[in-house]
Amino acid sequence: MEAFSFSSFFFTYLIGINLFTFVLYGLDKYKAVHGLWRVSERVLLLAALLGGAFSALFSMFFFHHKTRKARFLFFIPLCTLIWGILILHIYLKWS
Repeated sequence: MEAFSFSSFFFTYLIGINLFTFVLYGLDKYKAVHGLWRVSERVLLLAALLGGAFSALFSMFFFHHKTRKARFLFFIPLCTLIWGILILHIYLKWS
């Protein structure tokens, strides 16, 4: 049996953090609509920074959530771009 490689760990991590981020944004939108205690903006932005940028960007428009906040409109696409470049670099290096 082959050892768990860095690239497979990395892409498994990305799938997990993006699923988590999608659920987090959906949960925050649900709480916003129902007037409940919210997920802090720091946590939402941190989830994107830690690798959930793709689902954060998708979730913003899927849930129509945080689309008017300048901080999110700048930071989330920037994180998505940075993570995209990192993923491409790792893919090209390890494939």
